[in-house]
Amino acid sequence: MNNELEQQLNQETAQIHWRELQRFFASGNAIAIDTSLDLTHVAAQIAADNATQLKQWMDAGLVDAVKDSQALQWYEANALVWAVVIKPWVLVQPITGKVN
Repeated sequence: MNNELEQQLNQETAQIHWRELQRFFASGNAIAIDTSLDLTHVAAQIAADNATQLKQWMDAGLVDAVKDSQALQWYEANALVWAVVIKPWVLVQPITGKVN
Protein backbone atom coordinates (compact mmCIF):
# COMPACT_ATOMS: atom_id res chain seq x y z
CA MET A 1 0.00 0.00 0.00
CA ASN A 2 0.97 3.59 -0.44
CA ASN A 3 3.31 4.41 2.46
CA GLU A 4 2.81 8.13 1.82
CA LEU A 5 -0.94 7.78 2.32
CA GLU A 6 -0.44 5.76 5.50
CA GLN A 7 1.98 8.41 6.81
CA GLN A 8 -0.56 11.15 6.07
CA LEU A 9 -3.33 9.16 7.78
CA ASN A 10 -1.06 8.57 10.77
CA GLN A 11 -0.72 12.34 11.17
CA GLU A 12 -4.52 12.67 11.04
CA THR A 13 -5.08 9.99 13.69
CA ALA A 14 -5.86 11.15 17.21
CA GLN A 15 -6.91 9.91 20.60
CA ILE A 16 -10.44 10.98 21.46
CA HIS A 17 -13.01 10.06 24.06
CA TRP A 18 -15.66 7.75 22.64
CA ARG A 19 -18.38 10.06 23.99
CA GLU A 20 -17.28 12.72 21.50
CA LEU A 21 -18.00 10.34 18.62
CA GLN A 22 -21.62 9.57 19.52
CA ARG A 23 -23.12 11.36 16.51
CA PHE A 24 -21.04 9.22 14.15
CA PHE A 25 -22.14 6.07 15.95
CA ALA A 26 -25.78 7.20 15.88
CA SER A 27 -25.59 7.78 12.12
CA GLY A 28 -24.02 4.36 11.53
CA ASN A 29 -20.67 5.78 10.45
CA ALA A 30 -18.45 4.46 13.24
CA ILE A 31 -16.33 1.48 12.23
CA ALA A 32 -14.52 -0.61 14.84
CA ILE A 33 -11.04 -1.82 14.00
CA ASP A 34 -9.64 -4.75 15.98
CA THR A 35 -6.50 -4.02 17.98
CA SER A 36 -4.64 -6.73 16.05
CA LEU A 37 -4.72 -4.50 12.95
CA ASP A 38 -2.86 -1.28 12.19
CA LEU A 39 -5.46 1.50 12.13
CA THR A 40 -3.73 3.59 9.46
CA HIS A 41 -3.21 0.55 7.23
CA VAL A 42 -6.91 -0.29 7.42
CA ALA A 43 -7.78 3.35 6.72
CA ALA A 44 -5.52 3.35 3.67
CA GLN A 45 -7.17 0.16 2.39
CA ILE A 46 -10.60 1.76 2.76
CA ALA A 47 -9.41 4.92 1.00
CA ALA A 48 -8.06 2.73 -1.84
CA ASP A 49 -11.37 0.82 -1.96
CA ASN A 50 -9.57 -2.51 -1.55
CA ALA A 51 -12.79 -4.55 -1.30
CA THR A 52 -11.01 -7.92 -1.27
CA GLN A 53 -8.92 -7.09 1.80
CA LEU A 54 -11.81 -5.36 3.57
CA LYS A 55 -14.07 -8.38 3.01
CA GLN A 56 -11.43 -10.68 4.52
CA TRP A 57 -11.18 -8.50 7.62
CA MET A 58 -14.95 -8.18 7.88
CA ASP A 59 -15.47 -11.93 7.50
CA ALA A 60 -12.92 -12.48 10.28
CA GLY A 61 -14.72 -9.96 12.53
CA LEU A 62 -11.73 -7.60 12.58
CA VAL A 63 -13.47 -4.66 10.87
CA ASP A 64 -17.15 -4.00 11.52
CA ALA A 65 -19.67 -1.36 12.49
CA VAL A 66 -19.45 -0.49 16.15
CA LYS A 67 -21.98 -2.68 17.95
CA ASP A 68 -24.43 -1.26 20.49
CA SER A 69 -22.90 -3.26 23.33
CA GLN A 70 -19.40 -2.10 22.45
CA ALA A 71 -20.52 1.53 22.20
CA LEU A 72 -22.24 1.32 25.59
CA GLN A 73 -19.19 -0.24 27.21
CA TRP A 74 -16.91 2.48 25.82
CA TYR A 75 -19.40 5.19 26.79
CA GLU A 76 -19.74 3.99 30.37
CA ALA A 77 -15.95 3.67 30.72
CA ASN A 78 -15.38 7.11 29.14
CA ALA A 79 -12.89 5.22 26.99
CA LEU A 80 -10.22 6.79 24.86
CA VAL A 81 -10.01 5.44 21.33
CA TRP A 82 -7.76 6.05 18.38
CA ALA A 83 -9.76 7.59 15.55
CA VAL A 84 -9.21 8.58 11.95
CA VAL A 85 -11.70 9.86 9.39
CA ILE A 86 -12.14 8.33 5.95
CA LYS A 87 -15.30 10.13 4.88
CA PRO A 88 -18.02 9.29 5.61
CA TRP A 89 -16.55 6.84 8.11
CA VAL A 90 -14.85 7.34 11.43
CA LEU A 91 -12.58 4.39 12.16
CA VAL A 92 -12.09 3.72 15.85
CA GLN A 93 -9.76 1.41 17.69
CA PRO A 94 -9.77 0.93 21.45
CA ILE A 95 -6.74 1.95 23.43
CA THR A 96 -6.27 -0.99 25.73
CA GLY A 97 -6.33 -0.04 29.39
CA LYS A 98 -6.85 3.69 28.81
CA VAL A 99 -9.75 5.32 30.63
CA ASN A 100 -10.06 8.90 31.78
